[in-house]
Amino acid sequence: MNRIISESNITIEGQEFTGNLSARMSHPDGRPYHTFRTYTLLVDGSNVTFKKCVFSNTAGPGETLGQAIALYLDGDDIKLFDCVLKGHQDTLFLAPLPEKEFEKDGFLGPKQFTERTRRKYYFENCLIEGGVDFVFGGGECVFKHCEFRSVEAGYVFAPSTPKGQEVGFYCEDCSFTHSDDVKEESTYLGRPWREYARVTLKNCFLGDHIKKEGWHDWGKEGARVNSLFIEEGSHGPGAEGAMRPDWVRFS
Repeated sequence: MNRIISESNITIEGQEFTGNLSARMSHPDGRPYHTFRTYTLLVDGSNVTFKKCVFSNTAGPGETLGQAIALYLDGDDIKLFDCVLKGHQDTLFLAPLPEKEFEKDGFLGPKQFTERTRRKYYFENCLIEGGVDFVFGGGECVFKHCEFRSVEAGYVFAPSTPKGQEVGFYCEDCSFTHSDDVKEESTYLGRPWREYARVTLKNCFLGDHIKKEGWHDWGKEGARVNSLFIEEGSHGPGAEGAMRPDWVRFS
């Protein structure tokens, strides 16, 4: 069951939010749920802080069930401290949505027709689990001392940073780890959901599941020119012997 928090200027501590909806399930309206109706929790209030909370979507692997959002954020100045997010494909969505969908009903959900408003988020000491594109969206988000744990091979980030927005996802002193069944060199750090995607990693540990290429262009030639993927001070097995594409800044 979906839950929505629209209140602003509140702090929520020690709560657990659990759901199991997935994109390929049949909605009561006769259509599939699609991505943006699967959320366990949608937060569209502003100045909301979560502390020591757990957000889970237990639907299962994305390969068989498709997208399944645990936490959908669409309010400004939302902060999470010491929280855990669990899912597989599309665990965490950081609004806004892109301006246009690629396919019919691609944005079907509560925010399908709302104005695309710039949003800022902050995560500290959080664990985020997933498989394919498990942190995605157009928001501006800072992650500090967070762990991104891959529970299946895939992609960590899929940003859709709006054109003209300088910052997308910024990760500092974070770690990229994996569950035991995820193989070496099976996972990309990210790929551009839209061609102006922005991701920066600063002083992050990369596990051995990270591919030497690091980043994928998702077949978008424009992304090679317009996206901005930056790594500064990456270390660990996923950074050793790196062979990043020439359109990625790696130092």
